[in-house]
Amino acid sequence: MRRQHLERHKLENVNWLRAAVLGANDGIVSTSSLLLGVAAAHSTHHTMLITGIASLVAGAMSMATGEYVSVQSQADTEQAALEKEKVELRDNPSDEQSELANIYMARGLDPSLAAQVAAQLMAHDALGAHTRDELGITDTLSAKPLYAAMASAASFALGALLPLIVILLTAPGYLIIAISSASLLFLAILGGLAAYVGGASIFNGVLRVSFWSALAMGVTAGIGSFIGTTV
Repeated sequence: MRRQHLERHKLENVNWLRAAVLGANDGIVSTSSLLLGVAAAHSTHHTMLITGIASLVAGAMSMATGEYVSVQSQADTEQAALEKEKVELRDNPSDEQSELANIYMARGLDPSLAAQVAAQLMAHDALGAHTRDELGITDTLSAKPLYAAMASAASFALGALLPLIVILLTAPGYLIIAISSASLLFLAILGGLAAYVGGASIFNGVLRVSFWSALAMGVTAGIGSFIGTTV
């Protein structure tokens, strides 16, 4: 008996991966950059610790708020499209069936088969067929505002916590090198992990995250050093 072939793709990971990677990366980069800027301005160890904690809390709340508003807007758009589709299916079912058949013809089915498939799907679950094939909305890719907000806040807080741990474990005279080195290491691991889970190139993921993060931290540290010596 022939074994059933199952294909496993990475698309089911897109939503949570995007929110988690964005949150953790932003947590590390923004907190580390802020701490490096403060350290370059010759701030005390205590001041840096307070600054880092404030960055963690404010950043996590900001990420959660922004993510929720953004994804909720997407969810509202999807819901409005579904409500409109329900009305169209109620008022013009034959036109909607023809529309569905045309979609399948554009994907390569011959007209008779496309009409047959559309008729069977309309009879089985008309709204589900149009939601999936006309609107492109699926359970996997549909907007989940609260979930996205929680994931962003948690991942940001986790990312921001890493530079704070470095501060607690490092002597004052070595904070700049310790924060920058540890943060770049964390970011490289994060970029590689995200690429692996998403099925992309690990090397490109590590290189992309490390380069832009190092640039952000370098610019912030440079501005902090300039302000610390001139103000």
